[in-house]
Amino acid sequence: MTTTTTVYREPRSVRPALPAARGVLSGEVISALASGRSELSCFASVPEAEPYGDDLQLALYVLYELHYQGFADVDDDREWDPELLRLRGALERRFLDALRSDSAPVTSADEALAGLLVEPVVADDEDAGVSHHLQRNGSLEQVREYAALRSLYHLKEADPHAWVLPRLYGRAKAAMAAIEFDEFGAGRALNVHARLYADLMQDLGLDTGYGHYLDAAPAAVLATVNQMSLFGLHRGLRGALVGHFAAVEVTSSPGSRRLAQAMRRTGAGPAAERFYDEHVEADAVHEQVVRREVIGGLLADEPHLEADIAFGIESTNFLEDRLGALLLDAWRNDRTALRTPLHPVTPTP
Repeated sequence: MTTTTTVYREPRSVRPALPAARGVLSGEVISALASGRSELSCFASVPEAEPYGDDLQLALYVLYELHYQGFADVDDDREWDPELLRLRGALERRFLDALRSDSAPVTSADEALAGLLVEPVVADDEDAGVSHHLQRNGSLEQVREYAALRSLYHLKEADPHAWVLPRLYGRAKAAMAAIEFDEFGAGRALNVHARLYADLMQDLGLDTGYGHYLDAAPAAVLATVNQMSLFGLHRGLRGALVGHFAAVEVTSSPGSRRLAQAMRRTGAGPAAERFYDEHVEADAVHEQVVRREVIGGLLADEPHLEADIAFGIESTNFLEDRLGALLLDAWRNDRTALRTPLHPVTPTP
């Protein structure tokens, strides 16, 4: 009997192309990377830039990606280019100041965690959030849009949170490493969550290339991804990164249950269903470990980080609420939530 082997193209095996600029800041960064030059002349534009706007968020996203996969035809050494790092610092301060100003002023980690479980009060004919909408009313095309946008994170799922491991110790480090081990497939490449997400995208007829949908993603999506990199790349924000991770894990299981039902209702496919089914089970366990061991261990060792943990949770809520409002407004008015519409693609065998 002859057997055939399915050839799988790893999304991270090919570097993405640089995106199209969205303003002065992103244009300067992209031009500098494409040309190889280091000099930048856009610093005066930073104080006036909208902190959640397309230009600043794309500039930050591109600078952060130098620490992950990089870009085609961009030298790896640009990751540590002093001028690019100086600009990144200015952009980060603008973004971080806005997050601190706009997030709920909660300083208790327990209070912030409790707030994650409170469902918003909405009218009977409205949905409480994106996962509720997709579960009950979302079209297959809206599911595809959601998957394309979230691919900017899920194709590198858990990578930003791995930055915190060298900055923890004791209970918090051991527990965080255990959760990350699960996220990275528990030693099996086929079960790496980023790989499972690529399989989901194939079911939905989406391009699985890493960063493929960057040009289509609005600033509200970029901000949610940039937040993780911002917290992860700064030791002084380790508490905020743990808070962000807690927010993700505590809300993941119920949200994934609704999204798994959305995949079944719209006929998205078995791999699409599997991705969210996996998160229903895994993240229900992770939630308890995060609460008791990661946060509990970190606060036992460094109690002064409690306000930072709460900030990480509340700023995550703030950005996710902004993104949810954008998506629901578009879908309720029969518009695409993407900057450019999706095109069908033939899944890679």
